Amino acid sequence: MLNDYIELSKEVSKAKAYNLPIVALESTIISHGMPYPENVKTALECERIVRENGAVPATIAILNGKLKIGLSESEIDFLGKEATKIQKTSRRDIAYNITNKINGATTVSATMYIASLANIHVFATGGIGGVHRGAETTMDISADLEELAETPVTVISAGAKSILDIGLTLEYLETKGVPVIGYGTKSLPAFYSRESDFEVNFKIDFPDEIAKLIKTKLELNLRGGMLVANPIPKEYSMPKEVINKAIDEALVEMDKLGIKGKEATPYLLGKIVELTKGKSLESNIKLVYNNCELAAQIATELKKLGV
Repeated sequence: MLNDYIELSKEVSKAKAYNLPIVALESTIISHGMPYPENVKTALECERIVRENGAVPATIAILNGKLKIGLSESEIDFLGKEATKIQKTSRRDIAYNITNKINGATTVSATMYIASLANIHVFATGGIGGVHRGAETTMDISADLEELAETPVTVISAGAKSILDIGLTLEYLETKGVPVIGYGTKSLPAFYSRESDFEVNFKIDFPDEIAKLIKTKLELNLRGGMLVANPIPKEYSMPKEVINKAIDEALVEMDKLGIKGKEATPYLLGKIVELTKGKSLESNIKLVYNNCELAAQIATELKKLGV
């Protein structure tokens, strides 16, 4: 039975019992996104921000053969200390990791799927995966996009990661019928930068309007989720030319080293931190906090609508 594999934290169980708003949070950002102890501090601050804005955080991971929805501070610290020893886990890996009791840090796709099992409709992350540069020959396309097409969870992010082919990522989402919402913007944010050369499908200015859209989409039984692109705060936005130069240098280095697949994104993000002398890491952290705040506001408005 499915319930045999799911374990809710006490806080999430209480939230479900009292019909409180819940925001899902991923765990790959803890184990693979940042160095220790910054990763743990960031994860705990994300949870604090969600609570401060009226919702209950549900950080998701796979631990001891269970789909854990909501983690204790000690479990978050464990993921942070073990870091890359914890397996980066997408939807593809879930059953294998559960069967073999392999601890897993969930990516966007795995977090979305597990959140949907608990009927959690809102998920805050940093940036989604997408179509990688050169995908016309490598076919390197993130499972995040297929999950957005299939799973009814709305993802709040700072747009697509700058290391991706943003144009092709939008084309893929268009093909799959995934609405891309710009929070207060018509330009699709590019993770470290507030703007890109591409436009979102719809501009929405207020959390309650996004909540109404989520409710309508669910009631129409339209398959899949939505992507809400929330620009990084102005004071932490990095100039496009600076970040693009760092990305280009990192891509050249990655190709020389032969790094591919799911190791590519962590390597590129780490290299960009090095090339920008830590500025990109600070931006990364601040944009995640910004997304947590908006996600909690949307989840709270959604609950007012009875969802």
